[in-house]
Amino acid sequence: MISQFATPDNLLAQFAVSSAMVVLCVIVHGLGLFALNGAVRTEAAVERLEHTNPLSPRGVLFTLGAVIAMLALHGVQIWIFAVTYLALGAIPDLESALYFSTISYSTVGYNDTHVLPEWRLLGAFESVLGIFMLGWSTAFFFRLTGRIDPH
Repeated sequence: MISQFATPDNLLAQFAVSSAMVVLCVIVHGLGLFALNGAVRTEAAVERLEHTNPLSPRGVLFTLGAVIAMLALHGVQIWIFAVTYLALGAIPDLESALYFSTISYSTVGYNDTHVLPEWRLLGAFESVLGIFMLGWSTAFFFRLTGRIDPH
């Protein structure tokens, strides 16, 4: 168990775990967006998108598919943090860990009573990471939907 390696009162351990989580999630997010980009960059997909009206059924399905794929990608990262909170013993049960991870990642962050005070820094790192990942997804989404051209 990770908590045997990193004692919660050790600030250096909190930074190490938090930094490792940031790196892991950036890699997961980057690979996920890379895969999504590759899926829509095939020659056939590019040809179809160039002649698609954004408000047509095909355009709407493309947009919904992209949104669902990116939400799933964020969900994976939220789950990675939730499992980490459990492994550290920072949060006692899965429901609380998932809830805390979701509100931290989404930057709502209005309740840190679910996590042990010794591991609150990990929640703060998750919030900062969430800002970047949501921004990265937003930029990617606009670039992706910009490929739909009705002309």
